[in-house]
Amino acid sequence: MDSKSREEEKRHMMDSRMPEDYEHPEPDEEQPEARNPPSHLHRILPIVIVLVLVAGLIFHYLGRT
Repeated sequence: MDSKSREEEKRHMMDSRMPEDYEHPEPDEEQPEARNPPSHLHRILPIVIVLVLVAGLIFHYLGRT
């Protein structure tokens, strides 16, 4: 069990709430994920899935004629 002083707990909470600074990386800058900001694939993927489903439905109903 860790016992931390109030100051240590406060510093830990402040460090964990701060967003990552990509221009001034911490000592783990050798890791590729620390050097590059995250990609926006997680935003594009749901849009692509919906478009594929809609296209599939359109081809399914247009193919019945």
